[in-house]
Amino acid sequence: MVNGVSKPIKKGGFRTKEEARVAAAEVEVQLAKGIYHSSANKNISLEEYFDEWIETYKKHSVSATTLKHYEYSLKAVKEHFAGMPIQRIKRAQYQKFLNEFGANKAKETADKVHRHIKSCVHDALEDQIIQFDFTRKTKPTFKIPAKKSTEKHLDYHESDQLLKTIRSRTDRGLGYSLLLLILTSGVRFQEAIGLTRKDFDFKNSTITINKTWGYKKDSPEGFGPTKNEQSNRTIIMDKKTMNHFQKMYNNTPTNIHELVFYSPESQYKVISNTNANKLLKKLLLELNINPITLHGLRHTHASVLLYRKASIHYVSERLGHSDIETTLKEYTHVLKELRLEDEQLTMEIFEEMAG
Repeated sequence: MVNGVSKPIKKGGFRTKEEARVAAAEVEVQLAKGIYHSSANKNISLEEYFDEWIETYKKHSVSATTLKHYEYSLKAVKEHFAGMPIQRIKRAQYQKFLNEFGANKAKETADKVHRHIKSCVHDALEDQIIQFDFTRKTKPTFKIPAKKSTEKHLDYHESDQLLKTIRSRTDRGLGYSLLLLILTSGVRFQEAIGLTRKDFDFKNSTITINKTWGYKKDSPEGFGPTKNEQSNRTIIMDKKTMNHFQKMYNNTPTNIHELVFYSPESQYKVISNTNANKLLKKLLLELNINPITLHGLRHTHASVLLYRKASIHYVSERLGHSDIETTLKEYTHVLKELRLEDEQLTMEIFEEMAG
């Protein structure tokens, strides 16, 4: 009986009736569990499912840059698994792929590809395409270690020095205004250059981030979506920074898109990432501080907030992370330092209570 209807279940090619009976019993069990697959799904390859997964769940909800990362992971899958049905992949085979892929890759790249595939496989489980998670208890390998946490951001004293210098030079060009915004808001570069005048609410001292701007050859021209749904956000800003941008608006002409960081001479009509990074490096060397990137300014913003006791949940929302786990992983170094302070505070509290 199948779904309440008495009918034989046939799977061709059996040598004996006993083999046919065992196969039929297996199908009955899978039907009862809701995991019986048609022949179409049974032979779908990992690359086919991954491709469909990107099209369905990612293509219309992530930025062009993030989509490129998923397509890079898909390419790695195609090169290694070459049409292998997803149901046939075992844990050992997947770990072998991670080992071979990471043999000449940076830790960040190996981790990202593993996360993409793992997320896809979890959805294959939800879709009942597979019965087992072959990514479980596997670990990406890599050739090039991740940058040390201290190389990614400035400490509190250094960030204070940089901020004072930037504020004193905002009349020297658009680049200083961009550095000011990223340091005081923590927005991503592509979010910053996607800001328009109407995104600034000077009455409530907030900025709304809900789009990006294409600034690379492989990015669509013009406005695009943010990195993820959580990246659409409204954040509070300090009065000094908002006052600067209000004055800037009053003293500069608008443009067809009302872009804040509009640069007519630039190929993409906004201040370039390369020039902004050069300016940041120049400033930091002038201050005898080891250079970081624009993205490092975003890390610096988050680290400063955490050092000043802002909650990890607030920082995660402000940065527009997809989930709090991303924030916890990214700022483990800061949280470890703060834990030592919390332990010292705990001892002091109960020593004082004891009299």
